[in-house]
Amino acid sequence: MKKMLWIFLFLPMLSYGQDHGLQVKKIYDAELSSGHTYENLRYLCKEIGNRLSGSPGAAAAVEWTKQLMESYGFDTVYLQPVMVPHWERGGNDVVRVVNSIKYGTISLTALALGNTQGTGAKGVTGQVVEVRGLSELQALGSRVNGKIVFFNGPMDPTMVDAFAAYSRAVGQRSSGAAEAAKLGAIGTIVRSMNNQIDDFAHTGNQRYSPNVPTIPAIAISTQDAELLSDLLEDQLDLQLYLESNGEMKSEKLSYNVVGELRGTEKPEEIIAVGGHLDSWDVGEGAHDDGAGCMQGIEVLRLYKQLEWKPKRTLRAVMWMNEENGLRGGQEYARVAKERGEKHIAAIESDSGGFLPIGFSSTGTEAQRAKLVSWAGLLRPYQLWNLQKPGGGADIGPLRDQGTLLIGLLPDSQRYFRYHHTAADVFEVVDRRELELGAAAMAALVYLIDREGVN
Repeated sequence: MKKMLWIFLFLPMLSYGQDHGLQVKKIYDAELSSGHTYENLRYLCKEIGNRLSGSPGAAAAVEWTKQLMESYGFDTVYLQPVMVPHWERGGNDVVRVVNSIKYGTISLTALALGNTQGTGAKGVTGQVVEVRGLSELQALGSRVNGKIVFFNGPMDPTMVDAFAAYSRAVGQRSSGAAEAAKLGAIGTIVRSMNNQIDDFAHTGNQRYSPNVPTIPAIAISTQDAELLSDLLEDQLDLQLYLESNGEMKSEKLSYNVVGELRGTEKPEEIIAVGGHLDSWDVGEGAHDDGAGCMQGIEVLRLYKQLEWKPKRTLRAVMWMNEENGLRGGQEYARVAKERGEKHIAAIESDSGGFLPIGFSSTGTEAQRAKLVSWAGLLRPYQLWNLQKPGGGADIGPLRDQGTLLIGLLPDSQRYFRYHHTAADVFEVVDRRELELGAAAMAALVYLIDREGVN
């Protein structure tokens, strides 16, 4: 009798799990056989190209993604206005060794960091001082006065998680110029945030401090950082010439782009999914973050293809200005709070279009436990890592509204070859890996849509 009772109790649960499993398989079958993610990314990269906030490319991307979502027949597609910073590079960036005893004059591969104030045509020349990070800078104190500071702290090669290594090293890029300026430095150069040695310079955001001189801040390739460090071992009076033309312009009106499928049972509960539409002004913004944007749109398109009606409201969101301001994510959260909207979950893809291995998350214990409870459904698709904390920059402002924040978690080993460089182009994205990421996001959205997060 007890055995029969157990069977009757277990069978509905078994059927329930099997049903979810069948639907997840339908998602993967549809995406891997006839998905649109790859070709949509091709258009974004090749026809529009880079998309720095405030640029013509960003404006074109806004209009095109709006038209794309409208073509798929989403219930609602709209633009959400947001004022964004507008920085322009203004020309070529130059870092040159001018007095090497060994080589004479040497030009290094260079890219000014975002939001920096350039030197103009006159340039800046000064003796260079090498430090391995912000703590070494502080230890030198006034000894960097009138000099150019060279931040040469590498990403830790022993850390298997490349994003963790990046987080440890990136402070010298984001705040190095501000901290050096406080001590009287006349300029900074920084080793590119890259976990391999190559000849690509990596740009990225940096922040000045109020009432502190806005000195030039330029990245050089890891290969040239190694060279410069070697030269300094033999010649302490080594001098560099820096030239850049970056300038902050007046803020511009731009937009988040939002596509929506209205929920049929709990429309007030919203699941947002997407990436940031802007990119840096070099390359095509393929991995960062065209891939995430096209994956987010694909989630809703798959619902349409499979003729599913969501229980909860699904939103594909293309956030603007993640790279040098985070204005889009902040404005989206502000408007959501003002309207009293209830986001139960937000999923961001902003770690490249590489092979997905799971999802990171930030939320309550119960919310994260719910995510882990789907491990059996996700593991057959090699989504094994569901324990890592995280989420995403654009969805972060939703946290104080009780939203479960989720980040698509791809394999991290190749990402920093392309991050913020001219090498981040469509051709370096693998179709299969990109589509697996889209399917993974759609599968998770489906599970949240059906079960909620509590």
